[in-house]
Amino acid sequence: MNPILTAWNTTDSASATATLLSCCAAIRWAESLAAQRPFADEETLFAAADRTWATMQVDDWMQAFLAHPRIGEHTVEHATAQSKQWSGQEQSAVERAREDTLEELAAGNRQYEESFGFTYIVCATGKSAEQMLHILRRRLSSDRATELREAAEQQRQITQIRMRKWLQP
Repeated sequence: MNPILTAWNTTDSASATATLLSCCAAIRWAESLAAQRPFADEETLFAAADRTWATMQVDDWMQAFLAHPRIGEHTVEHATAQSKQWSGQEQSAVERAREDTLEELAAGNRQYEESFGFTYIVCATGKSAEQMLHILRRRLSSDRATELREAAEQQRQITQIRMRKWLQP
């Protein structure tokens, strides 16, 4: 068994929850998943994380979204140090983007927040700045309910990636 998962399975509840908050900042999600321990293996944990995320509501989603910096930015108040580090890695392609792309992302981020009331969430891992901009433009035409569900799905994907990173020995 994964030694990190083994240790996490036996740690106290508060520490187990705190660890998960770096993967997803929704407190109810982290507490619920930590309460389901122990997990026999990583895949069982990942499946439980998805099942638990599927029970979350809009308030939980919004709490998770608050821990994400805008695409192209690095500052965010409501994130753990580990979450901030992972966000930087996930968005690393933005650092190589052309200036006009960065300006369009910044304008799109503002328009998105004005339209939907939360930060544009996209699973940035493996995507170029241009790809994220294209996705942003497409999603700006969504209604709020559709966009909330899409952002929640993107958060689920990000959470899965971060959980895998966390469990790497």
